[in-house]
Amino acid sequence: MKPNTELDINSYIHPQSNLTAQEKLGPMIMTRGEGVHVFDDQENKYLDSVSGLWCVTLGYNNQAIKDAATRQLDQLPFFQTFANKSNNPTIELAAKLLEIAPVPMSKVMFQNSGSEAVDTAIKLVWYYQNARGKSQKKKIISRHGSYHGTTIAAASLTGLPTMHAQFDLPIEGILHTDNPNYYRFSEKDETEIEFASRCIKNLEKLILHEGPETIGAFFAEPVMGTGGVIVPPETYFEKLQVILKKYDILLIADEVICGFGRTGNYWGCETYNIKPDMIACAKGLSSAYLPISALLVSDEIYQTMKKGSDKVGIFGHGYTYSGHPACAAVALETLNQYYELDTLNNIRKVSPSFQKGLRQFKNHPLVGDVRGVGLMVSIEIVKDKKTKESFDPALMIGRKIEDAALSHGLILRALGNNLVFAPPFIITQSEITKIIEIVGLALDEVHNWYEGNS
Repeated sequence: MKPNTELDINSYIHPQSNLTAQEKLGPMIMTRGEGVHVFDDQENKYLDSVSGLWCVTLGYNNQAIKDAATRQLDQLPFFQTFANKSNNPTIELAAKLLEIAPVPMSKVMFQNSGSEAVDTAIKLVWYYQNARGKSQKKKIISRHGSYHGTTIAAASLTGLPTMHAQFDLPIEGILHTDNPNYYRFSEKDETEIEFASRCIKNLEKLILHEGPETIGAFFAEPVMGTGGVIVPPETYFEKLQVILKKYDILLIADEVICGFGRTGNYWGCETYNIKPDMIACAKGLSSAYLPISALLVSDEIYQTMKKGSDKVGIFGHGYTYSGHPACAAVALETLNQYYELDTLNNIRKVSPSFQKGLRQFKNHPLVGDVRGVGLMVSIEIVKDKKTKESFDPALMIGRKIEDAALSHGLILRALGNNLVFAPPFIITQSEITKIIEIVGLALDEVHNWYEGNS
């Protein structure tokens, strides 16, 4: 066993991993990256078709971003932003985010991760409702199958059972409504529009059952990422926003995965005409080169926050690393690189072949559905295409496909029975062709294995 493999097993708890399996198998250790590729400690080369965790949007080893970090570390590696202190990169990044926001926003708050941005948004919902004298309006709704993070409150919003089991989650006051997964939950002969209407009708029933005076906010990813790349059915967000406005419920857009171009527009909110009261973003904000997230708030929320702050004497929230100057400098350069490299144009140029190439596997014996938008796709694996029956989780079919792809030099992500793809925004047509080729090989290999062992 290699020294660092043993050291890892003896010292590190891996997130989102089976801990027993980790002790037996050990880690896959990456040592460097270049463009859309990473290299392990044996110098094996892999095409990373999931951008790390949806986040290395500009690929690995971008020199301009590295230089921005070095310059800022040389000049001012850190200073806190509590008690009216600030620094130039943080000021400039906040202004830039307001400039490019999909709808008018008033102010920006910085955190270190998407989970923290969502947690902050939850706290602001409660703060806002208290400050405007609606102390009962505190319950928050998200959706089954959604992913909003793994801190206590964010994990409660997350609608995935594995994020709740044995953690005593969700916390009180968090509610979940229908997963808008048309493939999985539509009824026979039901159109997308009819399905969307049923989802929203059920949401309204939930609101009325709980009492509209008790519901403070609704959180939604424009496209549900970790839940299996669930693209909203036609008219879904249009109808959702009507209901939320009717009952005076805030809408918070979780753009942590979708932001900065993933859906083919700079924001997922633009793709689906969403007009939120707050926007959480992270991941692509710095292309994951340094940890940073942002929460953008509307002027109505900010003005109400001011009233609450005056009443208490202080706005009692923040993190040591809120507005960390090096992270802010890296984020500023990342936003500049999107412009300099014209990544949005590249996404729009290559995404049609990306979508078409992966959708061809809908005819494969193991595939029930292929769905996506822009540079994000999920292939859903099924045991029976007609009934949509899933494989027994114990067979770990998704993981077997992931491992088969890895053996051919491709990193994809198996989330249960969903194979997820979200390559860096700089990916080329030839690299997309390579992804499609290896996915075909992996699907065939696992199908042949299954047929031979069933």
